Amino acid sequence: MTAQTHTPRILSRWDAVSMAVFMLAGAAFAVVSVVQSVIRITEVLGGGAVRVFAQFAGTPAQAPIGPDGAPVTVELDTAYLTAPELPIASVAALVLEPVVVAAAVVTVVTCLLLLTWNVLHGRMFSKTNTRLVGTAGIVTFLGVAAAPFFANMGANGAFAWISDRTFDNVVLSADLVQLLTVGFLGALAVTTFTVGDRLQRDTEGLV
Repeated sequence: MTAQTHTPRILSRWDAVSMAVFMLAGAAFAVVSVVQSVIRITEVLGGGAVRVFAQFAGTPAQAPIGPDGAPVTVELDTAYLTAPELPIASVAALVLEPVVVAAAVVTVVTCLLLLTWNVLHGRMFSKTNTRLVGTAGIVTFLGVAAAPFFANMGANGAFAWISDRTFDNVVLSADLVQLLTVGFLGALAVTTFTVGDRLQRDTEGLV
């Protein structure tokens, strides 16, 4: 005969309300991300001039910030380029960027919503929750790495098209601190849920 254990209430009413609000906010964030991605894709494929965010490698430029708007030489790090046309590869990259962002956001939000739902129902540590946390961490890491890569590809194509390939400003930037932070937090979360699941199973085996 197997003794059934009763799972104690691990969340207060206020905690449950807070997590429900978090779920609604997450769902809204995912919808907004998809809408913004669709708008950006429509802009890129619309056939007109495309506004592209670009990074510069310390390029000198003239800015009207002197007396009475006199031009002053500044060092340009980032700017928006308006390209009347773009190479096909750049168009593809600029379409993939919002697709990657939207897919990553929807996937991560879905995993977190499922995780929150399980916690609300008293299922804190389990293999399912560990997989959800691991999937969210991996997808976040890939999204943080891939989205800037495609954005850089699109910007470099805009540079080449505008300057007729006479301006060399190929910049492939990656926020290493952000990548390391996402990787560390993802690994920490997976480890926490893995250990918690193991301890819970060991504890249940003693009851």
